[in-house]
Amino acid sequence: MATTTNETLLMANYDKPKHEKSSSMSEDPTFEDRSESGKNIEQLIDETDDLLELNDSRINKIHDSGLKHKNRRYTQSCEYPDGSNVSKINGILSASLPNNYMFNNGFAAKNWSKKFSKNSRRSRRERNRGLAKKNGAGGKYTWGAQIEETVTSVDPSDINYESDKDDGAVDFIIITPPLSDEELEQHVTASISEYYEHTDTEEVALQLEEYNFDGKEYQIVVIAVTLAMEHKSSHRELTSVLISDLYNVLLKMPDYEQAFKVLLKNLPDLILDTPDAPIVLGNFIARAIADDILPPCFVTKLKDKSQDPLQIQAIGHAHSLLDSRFSMMKLDEIWGKDHGGFRPVTSLVSRIQLLLSEYISSGDIGEATKCLLELEVPHLHHHLIYEGVIKALEDMKERTLTLISELFQYLYKTIVVTVDQLTLGFQQVYEEIEEIVIDVPLAYPLLAKLVAKCESFLPKELVKKCPVQQRGRKRFLSESDGKFKEDYLL
Repeated sequence: MATTTNETLLMANYDKPKHEKSSSMSEDPTFEDRSESGKNIEQLIDETDDLLELNDSRINKIHDSGLKHKNRRYTQSCEYPDGSNVSKINGILSASLPNNYMFNNGFAAKNWSKKFSKNSRRSRRERNRGLAKKNGAGGKYTWGAQIEETVTSVDPSDINYESDKDDGAVDFIIITPPLSDEELEQHVTASISEYYEHTDTEEVALQLEEYNFDGKEYQIVVIAVTLAMEHKSSHRELTSVLISDLYNVLLKMPDYEQAFKVLLKNLPDLILDTPDAPIVLGNFIARAIADDILPPCFVTKLKDKSQDPLQIQAIGHAHSLLDSRFSMMKLDEIWGKDHGGFRPVTSLVSRIQLLLSEYISSGDIGEATKCLLELEVPHLHHHLIYEGVIKALEDMKERTLTLISELFQYLYKTIVVTVDQLTLGFQQVYEEIEEIVIDVPLAYPLLAKLVAKCESFLPKELVKKCPVQQRGRKRFLSESDGKFKEDYLL
């Protein structure tokens, strides 16, 4: 109870002013004891205040370090013209700044070279608006905000440049590189070879328009005529039609003149593959004049200037064709009126019969073969074999049988006529032999003799199938004919 009273008096004394404390303490009979206990309490209070101040300073330091970590305040420095440096770390200046120096949010705002780490999320602008970096699209492993697709360029040489004056209109120019001589010959030869199959001149013109001849358009005529010389008459007719249709499309009249001059100079080389090259070239020149793609004076000018015998022969042949009566009408059919399968069968049969008649009279196998190839009817070669056998049976002469067998053998060796065509022609004769015998009584023995002459190149089965004439009733000899019988048997 006494302890509680003393503590109450002590606390009341502590709250009173100093002058009141001293008066009360002086009046107290136990003042000395109480003064000693008061000194201990004041010392305890001072120690408690020191501890509180130390705790507050620690809390402030922790708070400051948290702010430092949160705001990521980095060292900033600036350099004055006089060479002095000023640095500020967490708001503490290491040197005094001039009075007129301005600050922005506690940082020097003049010529500061900021040092940021690569992972900093703060804006790198000196004076920012407080917005997030990259408009909120920043962060690790990101490229930032999406870029707009429509990017307008100011540089006219840039691909994305768009001028308002052009209104979006762009002119494209197609540039085709010129062909070399080898490429030109390759492409033109391929186009003409295809033309021999489809016979469409417009298709050829469209194909050739894609190439850049670089002033060498005349080579089209040179290549076309050179190829036609190595082919048959139907292809030569197609070539004449082609070079005529290309007039004013790809070719002009000077191109034709230059092309035929080149062909005349190339005659020594052309004659190696085509022995009648001067005659064929003369036909092409005359046909070109008839088609109005060459001037009529072309032949007369070259006739006086040329000295080469091959050129003179070609130009002379063309001149003779042009000077003949009704020349322009005849020149339209200079390669033949109809070719190959376009002719009627009756006309082809009559031509084959005329061919065989001329061969039997002349005996020229080469001319007969040439005429057969000019007909351009390989599907009817079996009919030549049939007509040849019939011709040999009707003539009933040994010479005719020999000539026909030699012709068949030559056609077989030169592969103009195949084995199948030979077989088909003879089989047709075998099937009709009974009707042939009515007009030619000796048809059986003559046919057997012809087959024997052709036995070296005919199939063995075909030789065995050769028909033999059946004999009539046998005649029996009487006894009086015994002597004749003995002589007959001997």
